[in-house]
Amino acid sequence: MAETARPAPPSGRRPPWHPAAAPLAVLAAGAAGAGYLWVTDPHEPGHLLPRCPFRYVTGLLCPACGGTRMVYDLMHGHFAAAWLDNRALLLAAPFALALWGRWTLEGLRGRSYRPRIAPWVQALILLTAVAWTVARNLV
Repeated sequence: MAETARPAPPSGRRPPWHPAAAPLAVLAAGAAGAGYLWVTDPHEPGHLLPRCPFRYVTGLLCPACGGTRMVYDLMHGHFAAAWLDNRALLLAAPFALALWGRWTLEGLRGRSYRPRIAPWVQALILLTAVAWTVARNLV
């Protein structure tokens, strides 16, 4: 999996925002969501958390179903409960955080960052998500 970090384009073609703007906006949105989730237990009904559209339409669990409960449990130190909420997402989270960290670091250095993921890795990720969806809906 080759990754590239390129310097910002010459000033004539420079986008109207700094390369760190997008990852920092993701951080701000994540912090706001985490703040709301900290005081809102998704295990209890009567909150303003969105429902999974895939589950709403099909009645089946998607690969990310349980992710909100998992994050809530992680933030409150309930690691075993987080594991039960969504194992695949819990295992994938460190990789997503590493990608976000690299994106932010390169942005702060003034470079745009776009990870290059080999087609076979993309296919593996998709097949894993499909297998996880099927496995969790068989139980």
